[in-house]
Amino acid sequence: MVNFTINGQPVQAHPGQTILEAAQEAGITIPTLCYHKDLSPHGGCRMCIVEVAGARGPLTSCTTPATEGMQVVTESPAVIEHRRMILKLLLSAYYDRGDNKDDGRENELLHWAEFYGVSYSEFAAKEPRYPVNSDPNPFVWVDMNKCILCSRCVRACAEVQGRFVWGLENRGFDSHVVAGSGVTMLEARCESCGACVAYCPTGALDNKMSVGAGAAEKKVTTTCTYCGVGCQFDLNVRDNHIVRVTSNPSAPVNGMRLCVKGRYGYDFVHHEERLTEPLVREYLLQGKERPHGDRGPWVQVDWDTALNLTARKIAAARDTFGADSVGVLTSAKCTNEENYVMNKFARQVVGTNSIDHCARL
Repeated sequence: MVNFTINGQPVQAHPGQTILEAAQEAGITIPTLCYHKDLSPHGGCRMCIVEVAGARGPLTSCTTPATEGMQVVTESPAVIEHRRMILKLLLSAYYDRGDNKDDGRENELLHWAEFYGVSYSEFAAKEPRYPVNSDPNPFVWVDMNKCILCSRCVRACAEVQGRFVWGLENRGFDSHVVAGSGVTMLEARCESCGACVAYCPTGALDNKMSVGAGAAEKKVTTTCTYCGVGCQFDLNVRDNHIVRVTSNPSAPVNGMRLCVKGRYGYDFVHHEERLTEPLVREYLLQGKERPHGDRGPWVQVDWDTALNLTARKIAAARDTFGADSVGVLTSAKCTNEENYVMNKFARQVVGTNSIDHCARL
């Protein structure tokens, strides 16, 4: 272990661990904007600078490894003044017209500006530089007026999703994030997974389906219903309706990662045509033969009635026409365990190998 001090407090770090990582493990807060634990360190925003005894100037704690005997100060007057200047410069290129200011999502830039007493109204840009909602992607809202060039979206797309959609274009004040070589996100092979949205610290990238929907009253952690991987996420609920889905960093299977279906495919929950009770054709309940043409109306029944009828019909088909006359199709929305049980049911109870699994949902 590497032994050193932060603000006079003894701290231990693993070999190769950065000052920032060791500080976070020790419960010491160092402000960051471009850093995220899931992504490679970038050192671009300079918010995490600290003073180190013997160093010629402040160092970025997210890229500086801790060394034996190092003496670190995180909140000296000089460091605080550096951070205040950085925040003023970032705000000078930041413009928010308020599309999603009431959505309840924390804006890390504004959080640290308030923490260090930097006035948003005094230093923020007064006019937009880029169009709002500038990409036709149906799921991702793009407002580069709020981008601080932290490159978290760039690294998330490359390192988490492996798609390399985002990049930086131009230099200096004209630098901005672009998809591909200045094309649309979908033309740049975007999968609409929303990883860039999840990692964006300022709301420059947001969920298009929920912009302006307001803040959630509560978050409910649940498991995705689309496949058997078992990804978890938070349902943001207001008035008993889902307004958006957000990543849950503590999810054991997926962490911040979600696919397009898990993050954006939640509208079926409140769809007016969603079935909530079993339906059975009326002629089946009456014990009649299947009519030609129109098979008659659906009738709502309880689960016992529906399952008993299904069991009788499967048994009758097997006994009359043989086991291979029965086919079983399972769903990707079931768990792996449920699909395994259906496999056993088809092969050992019905006696057929005609079982398939449809993952194209």
